[in-house]
Amino acid sequence: MKTKNLIVAAMVSAALAFGAAAQAKEKEHEEQSITSADVPAAVQTAADKQAKGGKIVRWEKEGADYEAVVEKNGKEWGFKFDANGKLLGKHSESGEHKEKGEKY
Repeated sequence: MKTKNLIVAAMVSAALAFGAAAQAKEKEHEEQSITSADVPAAVQTAADKQAKGGKIVRWEKEGADYEAVVEKNGKEWGFKFDANGKLLGKHSESGEHKEKGEKY
């Protein structure tokens, strides 16, 4: 009987720990809209260089990283940077909006 209770307690504990880890992972990927005043100068400089004549239409912060959304030739692109201005990646914003179920 004690063994059965111990197994049940271990399973409940594992489920709670897994749920907390999943929530922390999801929070890490939450995007927060920010203004250009909240963006480090090195990131702004790097984003202007990547925009190459396009227009930065909004800034987002995801964890410790920054994303500049650039409109160029009728399309929006997301450029992700670390706090030092190092480019971490580029993606099409239209695909991201489709994943979230938003109209674009």
